[in-house]
Amino acid sequence: MTSEEGRTGPPSGAWGGIDCEESIHHLYDFLDGELTEDRRRELRAHLDSCAPCVKKYEFEAELRRVIANRCKDRVPDELRRRVAEAIDLERSKNKG
Repeated sequence: MTSEEGRTGPPSGAWGGIDCEESIHHLYDFLDGELTEDRRRELRAHLDSCAPCVKKYEFEAELRRVIANRCKDRVPDELRRRVAEAIDLERSKNKG
């Protein structure tokens, strides 16, 4: 899904059964792979025809790539230990 200059759609913003509002609403589900194959196909068809929505898609997809590449900090062992202890303590409280 790459953007093309000059791609426009009808004034209503609707293509192939899905409109811009619905497209944006389901964009994160699409990026997360949480839509049915039929729904993905509908959204892809909309994105292939709608320059504003495909720009939003491209921005969000790139933002996710940047965050994934830059947020690779390692959690210190001491913090892991403290969190595990806190979880164990809460579990023991809830059992009794």
